Amino acid sequence: MTDVTSSKSSRRPHHWRHDLIELAALFTAVVVADTIAKTIVKGPDGPYLLVFSAIALAATAGFHTWWARRHSHAPPVADRDTATEQITPGASERAAGAESTISPGAASETVLWRMRTTVDDAPGSLASLCAVLARHHVDILTLQTHPLTEGTVDEFLLRAPGALPAEVLAREIGLAGGRDTWTERADAHDLVDTPTRVLGLAARTALDAAELPLALRQLLGRCTLHSVPAVSLTGRPTGEQPPVEGVLEETLMKLRDPSGGTLLIERPYLPFTPTEFARARALVELDARLGPRVPRSQDVLTLPEGNEITVRRADQRDLAAARAMHDRCSARTLNLRYHGPVGDADRYLDHLLSPRFGRTLAVQTASGRLVALGHLLWDGDETEVALLVEDDWQRRGIGSELLGRLVAMAEETGCESVYAVTQSSNTGMVAAMRALNLPLDYQIEEGTLVITARLSSGPRRSEPSPQQARRSER
Repeated sequence: MTDVTSSKSSRRPHHWRHDLIELAALFTAVVVADTIAKTIVKGPDGPYLLVFSAIALAATAGFHTWWARRHSHAPPVADRDTATEQITPGASERAAGAESTISPGAASETVLWRMRTTVDDAPGSLASLCAVLARHHVDILTLQTHPLTEGTVDEFLLRAPGALPAEVLAREIGLAGGRDTWTERADAHDLVDTPTRVLGLAARTALDAAELPLALRQLLGRCTLHSVPAVSLTGRPTGEQPPVEGVLEETLMKLRDPSGGTLLIERPYLPFTPTEFARARALVELDARLGPRVPRSQDVLTLPEGNEITVRRADQRDLAAARAMHDRCSARTLNLRYHGPVGDADRYLDHLLSPRFGRTLAVQTASGRLVALGHLLWDGDETEVALLVEDDWQRRGIGSELLGRLVAMAEETGCESVYAVTQSSNTGMVAAMRALNLPLDYQIEEGTLVITARLSSGPRRSEPSPQQARRSER
């Protein structure tokens, strides 16, 4: 700031003519005063000359005041404005926002866009982009920079006129030096600044191990996440684990899963940046340091016949109780649930109870026996719901209660739909899906029925069932 001000001062011309005029006026006033004094002393018209001298002095003082105000030594107004523009950081960004806000030609309807483009890491590259956005009345709401080995990725959240097509915006950005430009419609959730959003995702991950896959998907945008266990269900190794620091390959991340195996994150439409890779790795490291954890809240419900049951979250620590429930279930019940050989049912439990693959709700009796399990499973971009209720506890509303809670969880995590895979003869599962009062799609192939419930167009979970008596937290 000091350099700019001093350079401006050094270019100002010295006003020596003003000083010369003032000095001449002073000598003139002295000579006139001396002449008048001698005349007054020697002449008979002394009083008249004295009055005329007073008038002349007053006129001279008035002229000097007018001259000083008109030719001040202060820098011109234009110079001060120019200096302020040069030393104010972010002037071009704010100018873009101001023009888009006050321009009379801007459209009244606006939309939010996320835009990412790569520019050369050189002075003025960002200013060129801002000038283009200002010319099209686009307001910059947030800006992130992702340094690369060559160049920089600039990510914007923009408020643009509704009549401005995305392809026009991308073309103009390309002419201003941007390359590999990508645009996507945004919504109000994107208005949260990045540090706040990352802290919120970290807090959710710290409270619940099942939140890690969801946090990674929300952090990185539309991406597909697969958790590959170190050992398959048949006991065979699935492949080598990635190094501790992880691997970044353009549109693919490989991170070591703290629970064993590998987390594969793909985003084919947009390469990952080193900054995004570092954030994802930090979330995974947080999950590894905290270890296994699930929320301890639980609900106590009263069934119509008067028996009390408890609904709570479950994880791999409930493996022994879940296997004991399998032993009490009939072959038909297990076949309807797992769609395969009954002898393989136990091998699925360790996978199903892992928080890395989804969330599990367990129902236990007052004596502590596990009698039902409900699973909400992350399946890439989709979400599956599955139920298993012990034979002696079926047709008491337990399955519908679990399904309603699982759907509510899916809505909270932003899922647009859930699907259930069952058999057409499983009337209990079909009835439970219909009781959700959501739009349903049915697909039947060789006796296998896939029912998909669309959540975004339907109401949220209905009111609690009348069977619920009280809720407790421990």
